Amino acid sequence: MSAATYLVLDIETIPDGDLYTPPQPTPGMERAFPPLYACKPVVIGVMWLDEHMACKKMGTIGEAKDEAGMLADFAEFMAKWKPRVVTWNGRGFDLPVLILRSLRQGISLPWYYREPGFRYRFSAEGHWDLGDFLADFGAARMSSLHGAARLIGLPGKEEGLDGSQVEGLYRAGQIEILRQYCLSDVAQTAFVFLRTRLLVGEIDRPTYTRVATDLLAAIEADGRFARLVAQADRERLLLCGRNQGV
Repeated sequence: MSAATYLVLDIETIPDGDLYTPPQPTPGMERAFPPLYACKPVVIGVMWLDEHMACKKMGTIGEAKDEAGMLADFAEFMAKWKPRVVTWNGRGFDLPVLILRSLRQGISLPWYYREPGFRYRFSAEGHWDLGDFLADFGAARMSSLHGAARLIGLPGKEEGLDGSQVEGLYRAGQIEILRQYCLSDVAQTAFVFLRTRLLVGEIDRPTYTRVATDLLAAIEADGRFARLVAQADRERLLLCGRNQGV
């Protein structure tokens, strides 16, 4: 049996105008979010980690392809490599969206329905949803990725940029900004994943520091993560130096 690898995943979506018409806004009303079936993926950001948690690849799947092509590339990757999926709220959003949109596009996802662990909420064998896991599967209120990232020394979401701006950026042709935004969430999810493995005792502290240092070096060499690198609290993130125990 091949060693387990991990695919840290995040998606960005826009409303599918063929399936959803948002209600007319009224003063003081929050922007309506479309139902999951009407969330059309425009970016699938990933970081592929090997069995030692080293970064094999990072980027976006199906870049420059339409939705069907993007979903087909994702399905092919999962079928071939069978990584464990790591997300933040991926059971509540990312995976259901990808499944429903694959249903629309006629894309087969046998790995999801035949491999053990992907659909069972209380197992991390196929899919580790960190948000759900750290909230004890609904016993506590789920934190945000922004909050979890800030806890461990990362900057979290960029100020003034969140999911509500995705459609506007996409319509304005700012797809590269969207890719960087998505990949920043992917990278921060990967660090939260490492820290969670330390929390549950799957790795020890020296191993965490070594792997997190290597991961930080990998993203530092990639210009798409300049803000994350510049704003990270390295001592807190890597568990070294004066901040420890504070």
